Amino acid sequence: MVLGLGAALGAAVLFGVAAILQAIGSRKVPTGSELDPRILVAFVGQLLRQPAFLGALALNLAGFGLHFVALRHLPLYLAQAGIAGSLAVTALLATRVMHDRLSAVEWSAVVGMCAGLALLAASSGDAGVDTAGTGLIVGLVVGLIVIAVLGLVVSRSLHAIATAVLGVLAGFGFAGVAISARLLPEGGLAEIVRGPTAYTMPISAALAFLLYSMALQRGTVTVATASMIAIQTVAPAAVGVLLLSDEIRPGWAVGAIAGFAITAAGALILVRFERVRDEAPDEADNGADAEAGSPA
Repeated sequence: MVLGLGAALGAAVLFGVAAILQAIGSRKVPTGSELDPRILVAFVGQLLRQPAFLGALALNLAGFGLHFVALRHLPLYLAQAGIAGSLAVTALLATRVMHDRLSAVEWSAVVGMCAGLALLAASSGDAGVDTAGTGLIVGLVVGLIVIAVLGLVVSRSLHAIATAVLGVLAGFGFAGVAISARLLPEGGLAEIVRGPTAYTMPISAALAFLLYSMALQRGTVTVATASMIAIQTVAPAAVGVLLLSDEIRPGWAVGAIAGFAITAAGALILVRFERVRDEAPDEADNGADAEAGSPA
């Protein structure tokens, strides 16, 4: 329990710092307005020449390693809630590095997330079984196919609702990553590569990343991120409790539910920071264009 919780909190810190570095690196690179493969390749190539983005990539990889440890030692609801804490780290760093300002409500969200995580840790029991029946494995594979098909259909729309739907689909994809990591078989590399979850995990990650990128292109970061975080936190938690026998301490069911709800609510409030960082440059540019176009 201590190892898993420490890994989850360590991953949250790394993911939170990586988000700041990624924002710094991304702002130095011009982006296209459509998900054209040629534009995407050029965009990635330019990002990889940014030291800040490379630092973010390294931290994300290290964070995934710690997240993997957390997924193998903690109930899924606690591991995922711990990772959601990365938004609190990002928010706090944004006030110092990117000069974002926290309102009283947002400071309350940071404190609430810390309290919610502490309540979850106190109410958490042992992680359940690390294996599942054929039904859950088939569900992962079928889920990937459904997510891909729906993503293909929805991505053809530029309507605002497509942002939320693509965010939800990305959340299910990242939920697949967490569940697959939990179900990886014990043993050596030979046993791992023979298991289907060794393949559903990277495929889910790639698909979720692509869908999230599409969501960000079609609407505000707030809508895309809020819907993604809600699903990638709730879905694995439900699977862990209902299908993998994740335990809650006797008499602590209400505490676990309250801690989970407080953590999720705080995370959804803090995604507003992404919108502030994303829209501020556009507002500044629009203001400059207006001044340039106004008569002397």
